[in-house]
Amino acid sequence: MRSSITSSPIPPLLRCSFLSPRYLCYQSRTVDNNKPISESPISESSSADKPVSDHELPHQEDPSSPEPNSGNFSQSISQTTDFTQAHVINTLLSRKTDPYSALKYYNWAERMRGFVKGVDAFCVLLHILIGFPETYSRVRNLLNQCVSGDTCPSPSVFIDHLVECAKRFDFESDSRVFNYLLNSYVRANKIIDAIHCFDKMTECEIYPWVPFMNILLTALVRRNMSMEARELHNKMVLKGVFGDRATVHVMMRACLKEERVEEAENYFIEAKARGIELDAAAYSIFIQAICKKPNSRMASGLLKEMREMGWIPSEGTFTCVIGACVKQGNMIEALKIKDEMVSCGKPFNLVVATSLMKGYCVQGNLDSALDLFDKINEYGLSPNKVTYAVLIEWCSKSGKMEKACELYNQMKLIGIQPNVYVVNSLLRGLLKFRPFQDALKFFDEAVYCGVANIFTYNNLLSWLCSAGKVNEACGIWDNMSSKGVIPNTVSYNNMIFGRCRAGAMDMAHNLFVEMFEKSLKPNVITYSILIDGYFKKGDVERGFDVFDQMRAVNIAPTDFTYNTIINGLCKVGRTSEARDMLKKYIEIGFVPICLTYNSIIDGFMKEGDTNSALAVYSEMCEDGISPNVVTFTCLINGCFKSNNTALALKIRNDMTSKGIELDVTAYGALIDGFCKGRDMVTASGLFSELLEVGLSPNAAIYNSMIGGYRNLGNMEAALALHKRMLDDGIPCDLLTYTTLIDGLLKEGKLLVASDLYSEMLSKGIVPDIITYTVLINGLCNKGQLDNARKVLKEMDRKRVAPSVLIYNTLIAGQFKEGNLQEAFRLHDEMLDRGLVPDDITYDILVNGKLKGSSKLAGASCV
Repeated sequence: MRSSITSSPIPPLLRCSFLSPRYLCYQSRTVDNNKPISESPISESSSADKPVSDHELPHQEDPSSPEPNSGNFSQSISQTTDFTQAHVINTLLSRKTDPYSALKYYNWAERMRGFVKGVDAFCVLLHILIGFPETYSRVRNLLNQCVSGDTCPSPSVFIDHLVECAKRFDFESDSRVFNYLLNSYVRANKIIDAIHCFDKMTECEIYPWVPFMNILLTALVRRNMSMEARELHNKMVLKGVFGDRATVHVMMRACLKEERVEEAENYFIEAKARGIELDAAAYSIFIQAICKKPNSRMASGLLKEMREMGWIPSEGTFTCVIGACVKQGNMIEALKIKDEMVSCGKPFNLVVATSLMKGYCVQGNLDSALDLFDKINEYGLSPNKVTYAVLIEWCSKSGKMEKACELYNQMKLIGIQPNVYVVNSLLRGLLKFRPFQDALKFFDEAVYCGVANIFTYNNLLSWLCSAGKVNEACGIWDNMSSKGVIPNTVSYNNMIFGRCRAGAMDMAHNLFVEMFEKSLKPNVITYSILIDGYFKKGDVERGFDVFDQMRAVNIAPTDFTYNTIINGLCKVGRTSEARDMLKKYIEIGFVPICLTYNSIIDGFMKEGDTNSALAVYSEMCEDGISPNVVTFTCLINGCFKSNNTALALKIRNDMTSKGIELDVTAYGALIDGFCKGRDMVTASGLFSELLEVGLSPNAAIYNSMIGGYRNLGNMEAALALHKRMLDDGIPCDLLTYTTLIDGLLKEGKLLVASDLYSEMLSKGIVPDIITYTVLINGLCNKGQLDNARKVLKEMDRKRVAPSVLIYNTLIAGQFKEGNLQEAFRLHDEMLDRGLVPDDITYDILVNGKLKGSSKLAGASCV
């Protein structure tokens, strides 16, 4: 391929400048562009020489000397002029039609003393050689040698001289020499020079051939110079050179290296639109690109297109598409392509197997994932660390801790060392689903093995602080320091949360200050935790101080922060202020959610302001925010507290009309309301309905029902519910036993009450002041004063301080039995304990009995 070369005028200084002083030369006279230089009387040889290698040339024989029949070339070398560049160029030009002779002469001249090597002479030689196909290889070799040396001129200078020489000496310019030069820079690993060469060529309107352009592009991409590759390619596109399918390959790879998936996709689509014949490799690269998005639908379509063209996609291509399908949750398509892959003779590999396992896990089908894991041996595959990591993570998330531990031990037995990701997954599962001691033992093992990192410690700190085990968390914190594990912001957030939850705001603040001392920057979560802590402590002003401090350091509040403030104000009985604050926050861009309105509705309901709560509920609906089951539960609770049963039922009907199903908490609110209203018929109906819809009543609901039956004196029904709780495996709590004991004592069933009390103690449930009050009141009412006094002594042993109510009950019981001396002794004992008698105490002492006996009995009820 030949092309004419056009060049802008080149300054004389630029034409004579070189990278090394070796290349500097002095030109004593001007040269006619169309005539040989006349400084030497040497003329062209009469016959062409055969190709001769450098070592075949005699050292002192002038290859420009004529054959015997040439007549004019009898001068010896000593008689000729010095070897100036003009002399060499003139001799080369005389052999313009004899490339081997010109090359032989140039090689000989290079070895002669006095020869000053110049770029122009070299360029003339290149132009002579490039004019003949048989010497193309000689041009490549000469350029490779020149460029790989230390004295090669800069690309700009080299190209300027090539262009100028072609113009001056009337060579039919061939762009091949420029392309060879470009390729030589790439071969010599002089990539920056190659880019400069490319730029200079295009500046001179000499456009690199597509194969050589592809070589440069490939070299750039391999060296992670993808941006330079894209710029170079864009320059060619602007000149109308789009390249071929190999260009498409390399440019897509360049984009994928920098995660520029859209650009890679565009290269493929544009090439296809221009009619470039794309091959299977281009399709494979494109499929890999769109799988990164991922776009499994398009990838599957292209895979099908490849098959229709008679191509068999590679194993890697199949694997990419299966992975994309799994990521997008399309397991049916993933399994279909897996079958197609196997039918094409491609092996079912471990990457595909692991991807499918993860896909099953994400869909909640852990059993299928485990079944596939058990079958991979049939395909000759052995699970690796990633396979185990996927299964252990999802077994731990699903609560299948026995299987998770089995897999963990299995991977260790076959020599795969679990990494910190696997350890942390298993630790989170143990903390959530197994006794804490199991998790702690595993944590200690991870620390001992050196696997535990800051995330491992943070997992344990988070669980301990959320569970209120701050002292244990402090022990882990100290262990971190001893092991050289440096706490990060998340670590401090966990500890601050634990202190806030325990109400130790001073300690929480100290940790906050310590963060600055450790050069850690608190984030919005840190500030929000502190704000929430102060609000829950009732210290609203300090909470707002922290909020102002957060904004002062340019940390923007999140929705979580705003919701924390609104909820905090509602919890301390400042719901109207919270409502006003909400309007203010909305003006600055805060978008409230259902949770926000629920806090305000619940606040108003707890304050007994049903009208305001309903007004906020209406605002919420008008703003397009759909209420959820929590919203209605708050409203129902409030209605029952204000004895508005009719409104509670209306709200329940609104739930049904909006298609919102009641959850256990909502049923619990309704059942509790009707139980406290002594409407056990409706409460029992709701209890049955709860079971019919497939929900399981919790201890709170059972306690409401038991309390309701106790209030009606139906202890048979209450005890039946207690038995059902035990049968269903629902743990009875202190409230359950206290309510039952209270009802049984009122009915005089002291033996059954005593048995329940013993059962309660055997389960490790510790009585509180209410339980002791119920016991003493029930025993005194039945004349069991000695047993009542034993209960009082038990309180002393367990360091539970008796209340005024308990002493009033004991004093009244002694008066009732006529034991006045013991009654007054109890009064003195009461004073000795620092208890202040109330009006009921004096009524008993003065009148010998309690005026209105129901006051004492009612005070002791649960």
